[in-house]
Parts: sequence; C-alpha cells; structure tokens
Amino acid sequence: WTSARRVARCACAVPRPCLCWRSRAEAQEEQRRQPAMAGQQFQYDDSGNTSFYFLTSFVGLLVIPATFYLWPKDQNDEERRIKTLGKVHRNCLWYRLRSGKSGHSAIPTLKKIGLISGWMLLCCLLYKVSIIENREKEYNPYEVLGVDPGASVSEIKKQYRQLSLKHHPDKGGDEVLFMRIAKAYAALTDEESRKNWEEYGNPDGPQATTFGIALPSWIVDQKNSMLVLAVYGFAFMVILPVVVGTWWYRSVRYSGDQILIHTTQLYMHFMNRTPNMNMKRLIMVLTAAFEFDPRSNKEAVMRPTDNVEIPQLIRELGNVNEKKKELPFCLPYSVKSRVLLLAHISRLDISQTLEEDYWFVIRKCPTLLQEMINVGCQLTMMANTRGGIHAPRLESIENCMKLSQMLVQSLWESKSPLLQLPLFEEEHLKYCLSKKYKVRTLQDLVSMKDTDRRNMLRFLSDEKYDEVMAVLGNFPHVSMAIKLQVLDDEDSSNITAGSIVTVTVTLHREDMAAIFEKEQEQSACINEDQETDDIQGTGGAKIKKKAWQKNKPAKKPAKSKKKKQAKKKGATQQQPVEQQKQKQKHSQANGSVVASNDPANRDEDEDELSDKGSDSEEETTNKDSQSEKDDDSDKETEHEEKDDEAEWEALQQSIQRRERALLETKSKITHPVHTLYFPEEKQEWWWLYIADRKEHALISMPYHVCTLQDEEELELKFSAPYKPGNYQYSVILRSDSYMGLDLIRPLKFEVQEAKQVPETHPQWDIPETEEEEEDQEDSEGIEDSEEEEEDND
Repeated sequence: WTSARRVARCACAVPRPCLCWRSRAEAQEEQRRQPAMAGQQFQYDDSGNTSFYFLTSFVGLLVIPATFYLWPKDQNDEERRIKTLGKVHRNCLWYRLRSGKSGHSAIPTLKKIGLISGWMLLCCLLYKVSIIENREKEYNPYEVLGVDPGASVSEIKKQYRQLSLKHHPDKGGDEVLFMRIAKAYAALTDEESRKNWEEYGNPDGPQATTFGIALPSWIVDQKNSMLVLAVYGFAFMVILPVVVGTWWYRSVRYSGDQILIHTTQLYMHFMNRTPNMNMKRLIMVLTAAFEFDPRSNKEAVMRPTDNVEIPQLIRELGNVNEKKKELPFCLPYSVKSRVLLLAHISRLDISQTLEEDYWFVIRKCPTLLQEMINVGCQLTMMANTRGGIHAPRLESIENCMKLSQMLVQSLWESKSPLLQLPLFEEEHLKYCLSKKYKVRTLQDLVSMKDTDRRNMLRFLSDEKYDEVMAVLGNFPHVSMAIKLQVLDDEDSSNITAGSIVTVTVTLHREDMAAIFEKEQEQSACINEDQETDDIQGTGGAKIKKKAWQKNKPAKKPAKSKKKKQAKKKGATQQQPVEQQKQKQKHSQANGSVVASNDPANRDEDEDELSDKGSDSEEETTNKDSQSEKDDDSDKETEHEEKDDEAEWEALQQSIQRRERALLETKSKITHPVHTLYFPEEKQEWWWLYIADRKEHALISMPYHVCTLQDEEELELKFSAPYKPGNYQYSVILRSDSYMGLDLIRPLKFEVQEAKQVPETHPQWDIPETEEEEEDQEDSEGIEDSEEEEEDND
C-alpha cells in the first residue's frame, strides 16, 4: 500500500519527484545544478576514452613523416641501377666495392618492421576512437520524453506518467534515467525551467564551463603521484639537458657542412698568410685538417704499424716535407694523411692495414677542398669591403679546383688526361702522341675519324676498344651561352660605372656519344656527295677543269665607273645653274630689262623655266621624302615599342624563373663520374665563376653547380668598374671531377660614365604659399603662349 501510494504521489503533476526516493544520483544531479558563479571546473576522464584522441594524433604525427623519410628504397631497384652502370663503370673502384658486398643489410628490414608496427598501432587507435560514444550531445527534453515538439501539456503529462511507472527506482528502474525524465518533464511544464532551457540550453539555468583533459585518471591519482613526479623529473632534468647539451656541443664544433670550426679557422689563417699558394703548400694545408686528428675525430686512428708502412711510402714518393718543423704540418696525423693523399694521386699500392685509413682520408678530402674554396671567397669579399686582409690570388683558388680533379681521377696535373680512360697506360701514350696523330686531349680523340682512331688504338682488342669507346662516350660535353645585361635599367645593354651587371649563363650538357653520332652523320653526307660527284664526272655532265685551273679563286667583278662619272657630271652641272640664278637676281635688282625677241634670251628663259620645273620636281620629291621619313619614323617607333614589349616580357620571364628556382628543390644526383681509383660513387658537379686574368682576381664568387643534368640557367652578378673604358673578363666553367674538360669564354664589355643625378627638377619645387603657386601658374602660362607663337611663326 505504501509503495503504491509513493508511485501515485510521484505520478502527480508536481514538477519535482518526492523526497522518499531521493538517492545518491539525485544528490549528484543537484550538485551539477550549481550556478555559473562557481567558475571553471576541470573534469578528468575516469574511463580513459578521451585519451585515445591524444594518442592517435601523437602517433600520427610520428608515423606519417617517418614513413616518408625513412622508408627504405627497394634493393632490387638499386641492384638494377648498379647493373646498368656496370657497362661503363665496371673498372671503377667504387663499383667493385659496391658489387662486392655480399648479402643484404639488416637495417632496411628493421626500418620496415618498425614503420609497419607504428601503422598497425595507429590503425588500432583510429578504430578505438571511432567506436567511442559521444556523450556530450545537445540536450532536448522532447527526445528524452519521446514526444513530438508540438505536443500539448496533457500529452506530456501522460507520457511522463507512463515513463515514471516504468523507470521508477522502486520498480527496479535506472535512477539516472528517471532523473533525466523528471528534468525533461520539469523543463516542459514549469515556466522557469522552460525559460532557462530556451535561453541557456539547460532547465537549471547557466552551468559552469567544464573541461575534459585527455589524460587517464591514474596519472593524477594521489597514489601514483611519486611515480609520476619521478618520471617528470628524469625526463626534464636528465634527458632534456643531455640532448640539448650534445646538440649544442656538436653545433658549436661543426659548421653547416659538417666541417670542424677549428679546421675552417686553420684554412683561413694559412690562406690569409700565403695568398699565392702553390700545389705542394695546398696539399700540406689540406691534410692538416683536424678531421684527421684522433684527438678531434674518433674516426681517425693512429696504428702501431704506421711507424713501418708510412716511411716505406715516403721512400717511394720522394720528398714529402715530412721533416718540416712548422706546426701542424710536422704532427704525425698530418704526415700520415699527406702521405696517403700523395700515394693516391701517384696511384701507388696501399697495404690492407692502411686501406681503411686511406679510404677515410680520400672520402673526406672533396668536402675539405670545397671548404677551402669557400674560405677563399670569404677572404676575397672581406678584402674588397675593408682593408687589413690579404685576399688569396686567383691561382690559389683555381689550384683547389685542380686538386679536386686530381683527387678524383688519381692523376697529377702534368699527366695526360687520356689516362682517365680504362686500359690506358703511360706506355700506350706514344701511339697517341706520334707525329701522325698528335692526340693530346680527350677532345682530340673524339674529333678523330673512326678508322684513324681504331688504327691508333691497335694495341687494344675489339672488345677492349668497344669498352674504351663506351667510357669515352659517357664523358660530358658542355656548351656555354653567355648573355650580359643590366637589370632594372631602361637600357639593359648600356653598362655604366658602378652598375650591377648580371651575366646569364646557359649550360647545355650532353654525352660525348652524341658527338660521335654527329660525326658519323657528317661523314655519311660527305661520302654521298663524293659519290654523286663521281657519277656526274663519269656521265660527262660535268666539265673537267684543267690542272692549272682547279685551285684558282674566282675573279671579283669589276666595279662600274659609270656611276662615279655621272655623279661628277651632276656636281659640275649644278654649279653653273646656281651662278646663272645669282646673275638674274643681280640684274633684276639693278632694274635692267631683257628683250624677249633675243634668241639668246629665249634660251635663257627656257633654261629658267626648266630650272623652275626642276625646282618644283625637287620640291615634290622633298615632300615625298619627308612623307617617307615620317613613315620610317612611325615604323621605328613601332619597332621600338615592340622591342620594349619584348624586353618587358623577357624581364617578367626571368623573374618568374628566379621565383620558380627558389621554390624548386632540384636533386643533386646528376651523372656518376667515371673514376678508376676513387673509393665511393661521385656525382658530376661544376664550378662557374668570372675572373680577371690580367689582375689575377676573382670578379664573382664561384657558384657550385650541383644540378646540371641536361640544361641549367644560372646568373652571376658583379659590380662594373668605376673607370670608363673597355674591359675583358673570363667566364670559366671547371669540373670538380674530370681533367681537361674545362671551358673558358671571354667576356668583353664597355663601361660608360654614369649619368649625373639632377640637382633640381621642376616637379621638386613645391610652393609654400598660395601666392607662389599663382605666380608659378602664371609663369607656366606665359611660357606656353610663347611656345605657341613660335610654332605659328
């Protein structure tokens, strides 16, 4: 009876449920109805569901970039590339070292396993996030009661009674659901609750802002506070300082190109001390780098066997300046690296105990040489801007570039560039340097006919000859086009004193095999022409010349002298006509009258009429000539406008090209270099710069061209001399890998005096008062009227 009575009381129209069944859930609900004056509340995730959002984003930020950068390349593709290079580079040391590696490395497999496991973890997190229910839905009392939005109060009460009988806690229903039903009923029947719901979206009025932190509750639990504190302390007080300290220590010791700062300072000191550095001195400075010192670099090693093997190499090489007492050239590491470098250039055999150190020194030298060139450029710029610094001479920087070629090809500068080819020895050069052929360079060898070339290289078998020709056909042939202009100027071709001159250099690279094909086509055309000449000679259609008439040049046509005589006659005839006119004017002025019956006078009158006719004809011809001049001037203006439009379009295209070049990142993998004794694969790069040969000075800093695959357009800038006159510079393209393939092109230009800056201009005279402004307008009006009167006159 009491339970039925409670149900009946609860089913009444009272907006709140009765106190008899208020439970813990109701108390929690009342606490949530506190006003917004309580401020912000932080609510931690007890279930740990929202932490999956944080984990998903964190893992995604790690896995996606790591897959893009760390996913290993297909080893089959690398093997295929090595096989294709084997046709040309199979005699190279780096190719034998690369192909001699047995088995596959385990590092790519470990990378793949790690990345795949990361993606599996990310997929699991995404699935977990997708099945989490979003509990924070918009509150709608009509949906809670299950009635339509336009339901009447009686329908709402009826539905509330049914749900309360079904979900009442005394009937075994859910307390939280029953509280939501009661809250929805109050929102739809009570005026104050309905007003709060319409304004704030909640029947209880404005609520406090709550924040859900995507961290599991065990992190902030009081039981785990010491553990969490220990982890935070270890991460921020041990790991973070160690990581930052190692990064800072490394960044302080190394430059951007991973060169020790002490090595850069060493190079700067010696290049400033000896501006004119010969090749021996350059090798000593290069091998004194701190990269070869075991105290500065752990990769460098000094072995006990060095005391026996290094002196043997010194005896084979000769004078190595090992007894020089100048620091750091007398230190053991410097002597060892210098001996190994000289042995490499001399192509001496190295023992197995020194092989690892030998490869380390040779691999490190190209980057050190590039650093020396950068240091030389910096000293040149500093010497040009301020005094007290000795700029290195042009020969010193060019010796660095030549040493790079010698290092890659293992040849001295005095040796023949033909020794870069495989199967060529010094004993074979006598066939090339004979009086019959006189082949000294690679270009001479390429320009020969195929029959002569095969006859000269008769010491090679057919198979070896084809191999040598395949290597020679892979060598680069570069053509260079130069354009000189002054950008941002009205006349781009006019170079004034002190102006910034832009030299646009277009490089076109192709293989030597293309030259072979062109020569074969030309020889085929010549043979066809000879055959046609022979056919015409045998058929009788062609008249044979005699022996003494074959090589005589054709006579030049004699110049006609009639035009000269006519000009002279015309000049003599004009003089008496003018004299007669002057006599007639003089007689008319004196008042003399001439009889018309006199035949002589008649002849004079006729002559005068003919002269008048000729004058009128001359006037008409003059008018015609003036109209023609006007037409020509119009045409010239049209041509000038077209030229201006063409210059503007070219300027816009150059600007767009520069912007594209800044945004594009080109690959530095160009063409593998054929090098017989270099221990690693080397790409084909170049140096491009402008130099003054007479003054032995750099005009523009060397630009390291690392992206020349087929065609490349580059810009070099320099300041024009301040003295007017004619100048001649040189645009130089040097290879960092091949010997004998450098290009030097002259750059001639004329420097004119700069235009003086006007001190005054009518537009600069700004009147201070209104009276001065009126006077200026009156003076301008008077000047305009005077100009109009002169035009009318």
